[in-house]
Amino acid sequence: MREPSPGRSPWRRDQLLVAFALYCRLPFGRLHQRNPEIIEAAQAIGRSPSALAMKLVNLASLDPEVTRTGRKGLKSSSVNDRALWREMHDDWERFAAECRSALTAFGLSTNEDSASPQPAPGLGEDRLAMGVTRVGQSFFRSTVLSAYGGRCCVTGLSVSSLLTASHIVPWRDDPHNRVNPRNGLLLCALHDRAFDAGLMTVAEDFTVLVSEAMLSVAAADPFLASTLAACQGEPIRLPDKFWPAGDFLAYHRQHIFRG
Repeated sequence: MREPSPGRSPWRRDQLLVAFALYCRLPFGRLHQRNPEIIEAAQAIGRSPSALAMKLVNLASLDPEVTRTGRKGLKSSSVNDRALWREMHDDWERFAAECRSALTAFGLSTNEDSASPQPAPGLGEDRLAMGVTRVGQSFFRSTVLSAYGGRCCVTGLSVSSLLTASHIVPWRDDPHNRVNPRNGLLLCALHDRAFDAGLMTVAEDFTVLVSEAMLSVAAADPFLASTLAACQGEPIRLPDKFWPAGDFLAYHRQHIFRG
């Protein structure tokens, strides 16, 4: 483990949770010390904007897809960084809740999507569980939006209100990965519905596959021909971080896609 520089205190867990939360929700182009959100967070947690920005860039070195594509961090991540990275991947839902708690404790915005469903009135554990679910949904959406730079991975559409963080393995089928951004694709409303319905999927080489039934219908429908059928064989836009996992895509092709 690297020793902290003289006069510099080691990062506490609550500070690291804030850094990880920002890493998840900020696009790569905004991981710099001039970003007002980083300046505000740095002041709240008692770190300099440059130190927080450097921490965020260093976290990128822990993501194998980031380093594989040449977007490397400074490679000075600490033992605690790596341990928290593993915790994040082991239990995304708990991690999302901890990040929210840390942000709230420092008086920082949780950036929760106001369009996320609100917990319905309830009692005891039911209401608590619904609250945790909403936190997870908001975390999943903001992380997937950030990873894909706010653009549909099929069409490039960048209107946020028309974009959905789509689960590759459906919510009902894998509770453990409901919040995992590697189980997500950013899709516009039309392609999200087609993906959920099994009318399209993503091949092993990250190209779009459209079902034969949809291709047949599109032959007589100019709109479908230009919006869905035209995507056949086209590569998706891969995210800057948290690439869609191959095993999740394989599940979708085997169990959801209609072929």
